[in-house]
Amino acid sequence: MSSHPSKSALRFGQVVIGPPGSGKTTYCQGMLEFLSHLGRKGIVVNLDPANEGLPYSCAVDISELVTLDDVMDGLKLGPNGGLIYCMEYLEANLDWLEAKLQHHQDCYVLFDCPGQVELYTHHNSVKNIFAQLSKWNFRLTSVHLVDSHYCADPAKFISVLCTSLSTMLHVELPHVNVLSKIDLIEQYGKLAFNLDFYTEVLDLSYLVEHLASDPFFKKFHKLNKKLAEVIQDYSLVSFVPLDVQDKESMMQVLRTVDKANGYCFGDLEERNLQAMMSAAVGADFKFSTSLGVQERYVDANEKTVEDEVMDL
Repeated sequence: MSSHPSKSALRFGQVVIGPPGSGKTTYCQGMLEFLSHLGRKGIVVNLDPANEGLPYSCAVDISELVTLDDVMDGLKLGPNGGLIYCMEYLEANLDWLEAKLQHHQDCYVLFDCPGQVELYTHHNSVKNIFAQLSKWNFRLTSVHLVDSHYCADPAKFISVLCTSLSTMLHVELPHVNVLSKIDLIEQYGKLAFNLDFYTEVLDLSYLVEHLASDPFFKKFHKLNKKLAEVIQDYSLVSFVPLDVQDKESMMQVLRTVDKANGYCFGDLEERNLQAMMSAAVGADFKFSTSLGVQERYVDANEKTVEDEVMDL
């Protein structure tokens, strides 16, 4: 027999990552409640040593092992250096995490991760922790949350695309990019294009040309064009819109995640044959979904920026 009882059966879960303030903790709380309504037994594992005042009851909390405040005070590090040290410390003490997870072998696990972008684009500790979880027979999907209001700013959206692509390539897990807080998408400005342009990351040359209309960004036109070409050459990045308070939106995200990590092909719940077959052949058309989200959250009464430019 194996010396690791955790390898006896497949376990599924999500590692929830993204920049600070993108809604990771709120997503974990909402997804945990949503899973319970579906009859799926779930837990949240807090891997963010800077998380204080958690709105949910977590089954495993990294603060029992290390906290950011203690590291910053003891080693005289800033918040970024402190977070990197905490992740390296967790990597060196993975036996602690394994022992904690042994008590929850029949649960779907949500890992609430830190919000420092460098951890997922450059540093290797978090990547190594995820790899070890896979060795413990976890089938994980990386859920990368990004604030949806970045869509209203072409420069920030290109930056988000670069960060998302870099994270996908570095983390090396099945990956789902999520536009969080979709109900606030036009809080800081109007969208230049329809929502599906951003969720499906369509021809970015239009976005680059639109960006060049700004005098400040005109001198960076060649750079933006090359960045857009890199993103389109990989052709990996797309987004699922999410309003954590909307049941249909949560279901769409969960279906995408279940397809990515293979949960929909298991026997832990009653499966819908048609849904399984569509997942197998990739027949998941999102145009109608994006259209419904746009009708609900994007103001259709006002002209887009492109229409206003044409009028001028």
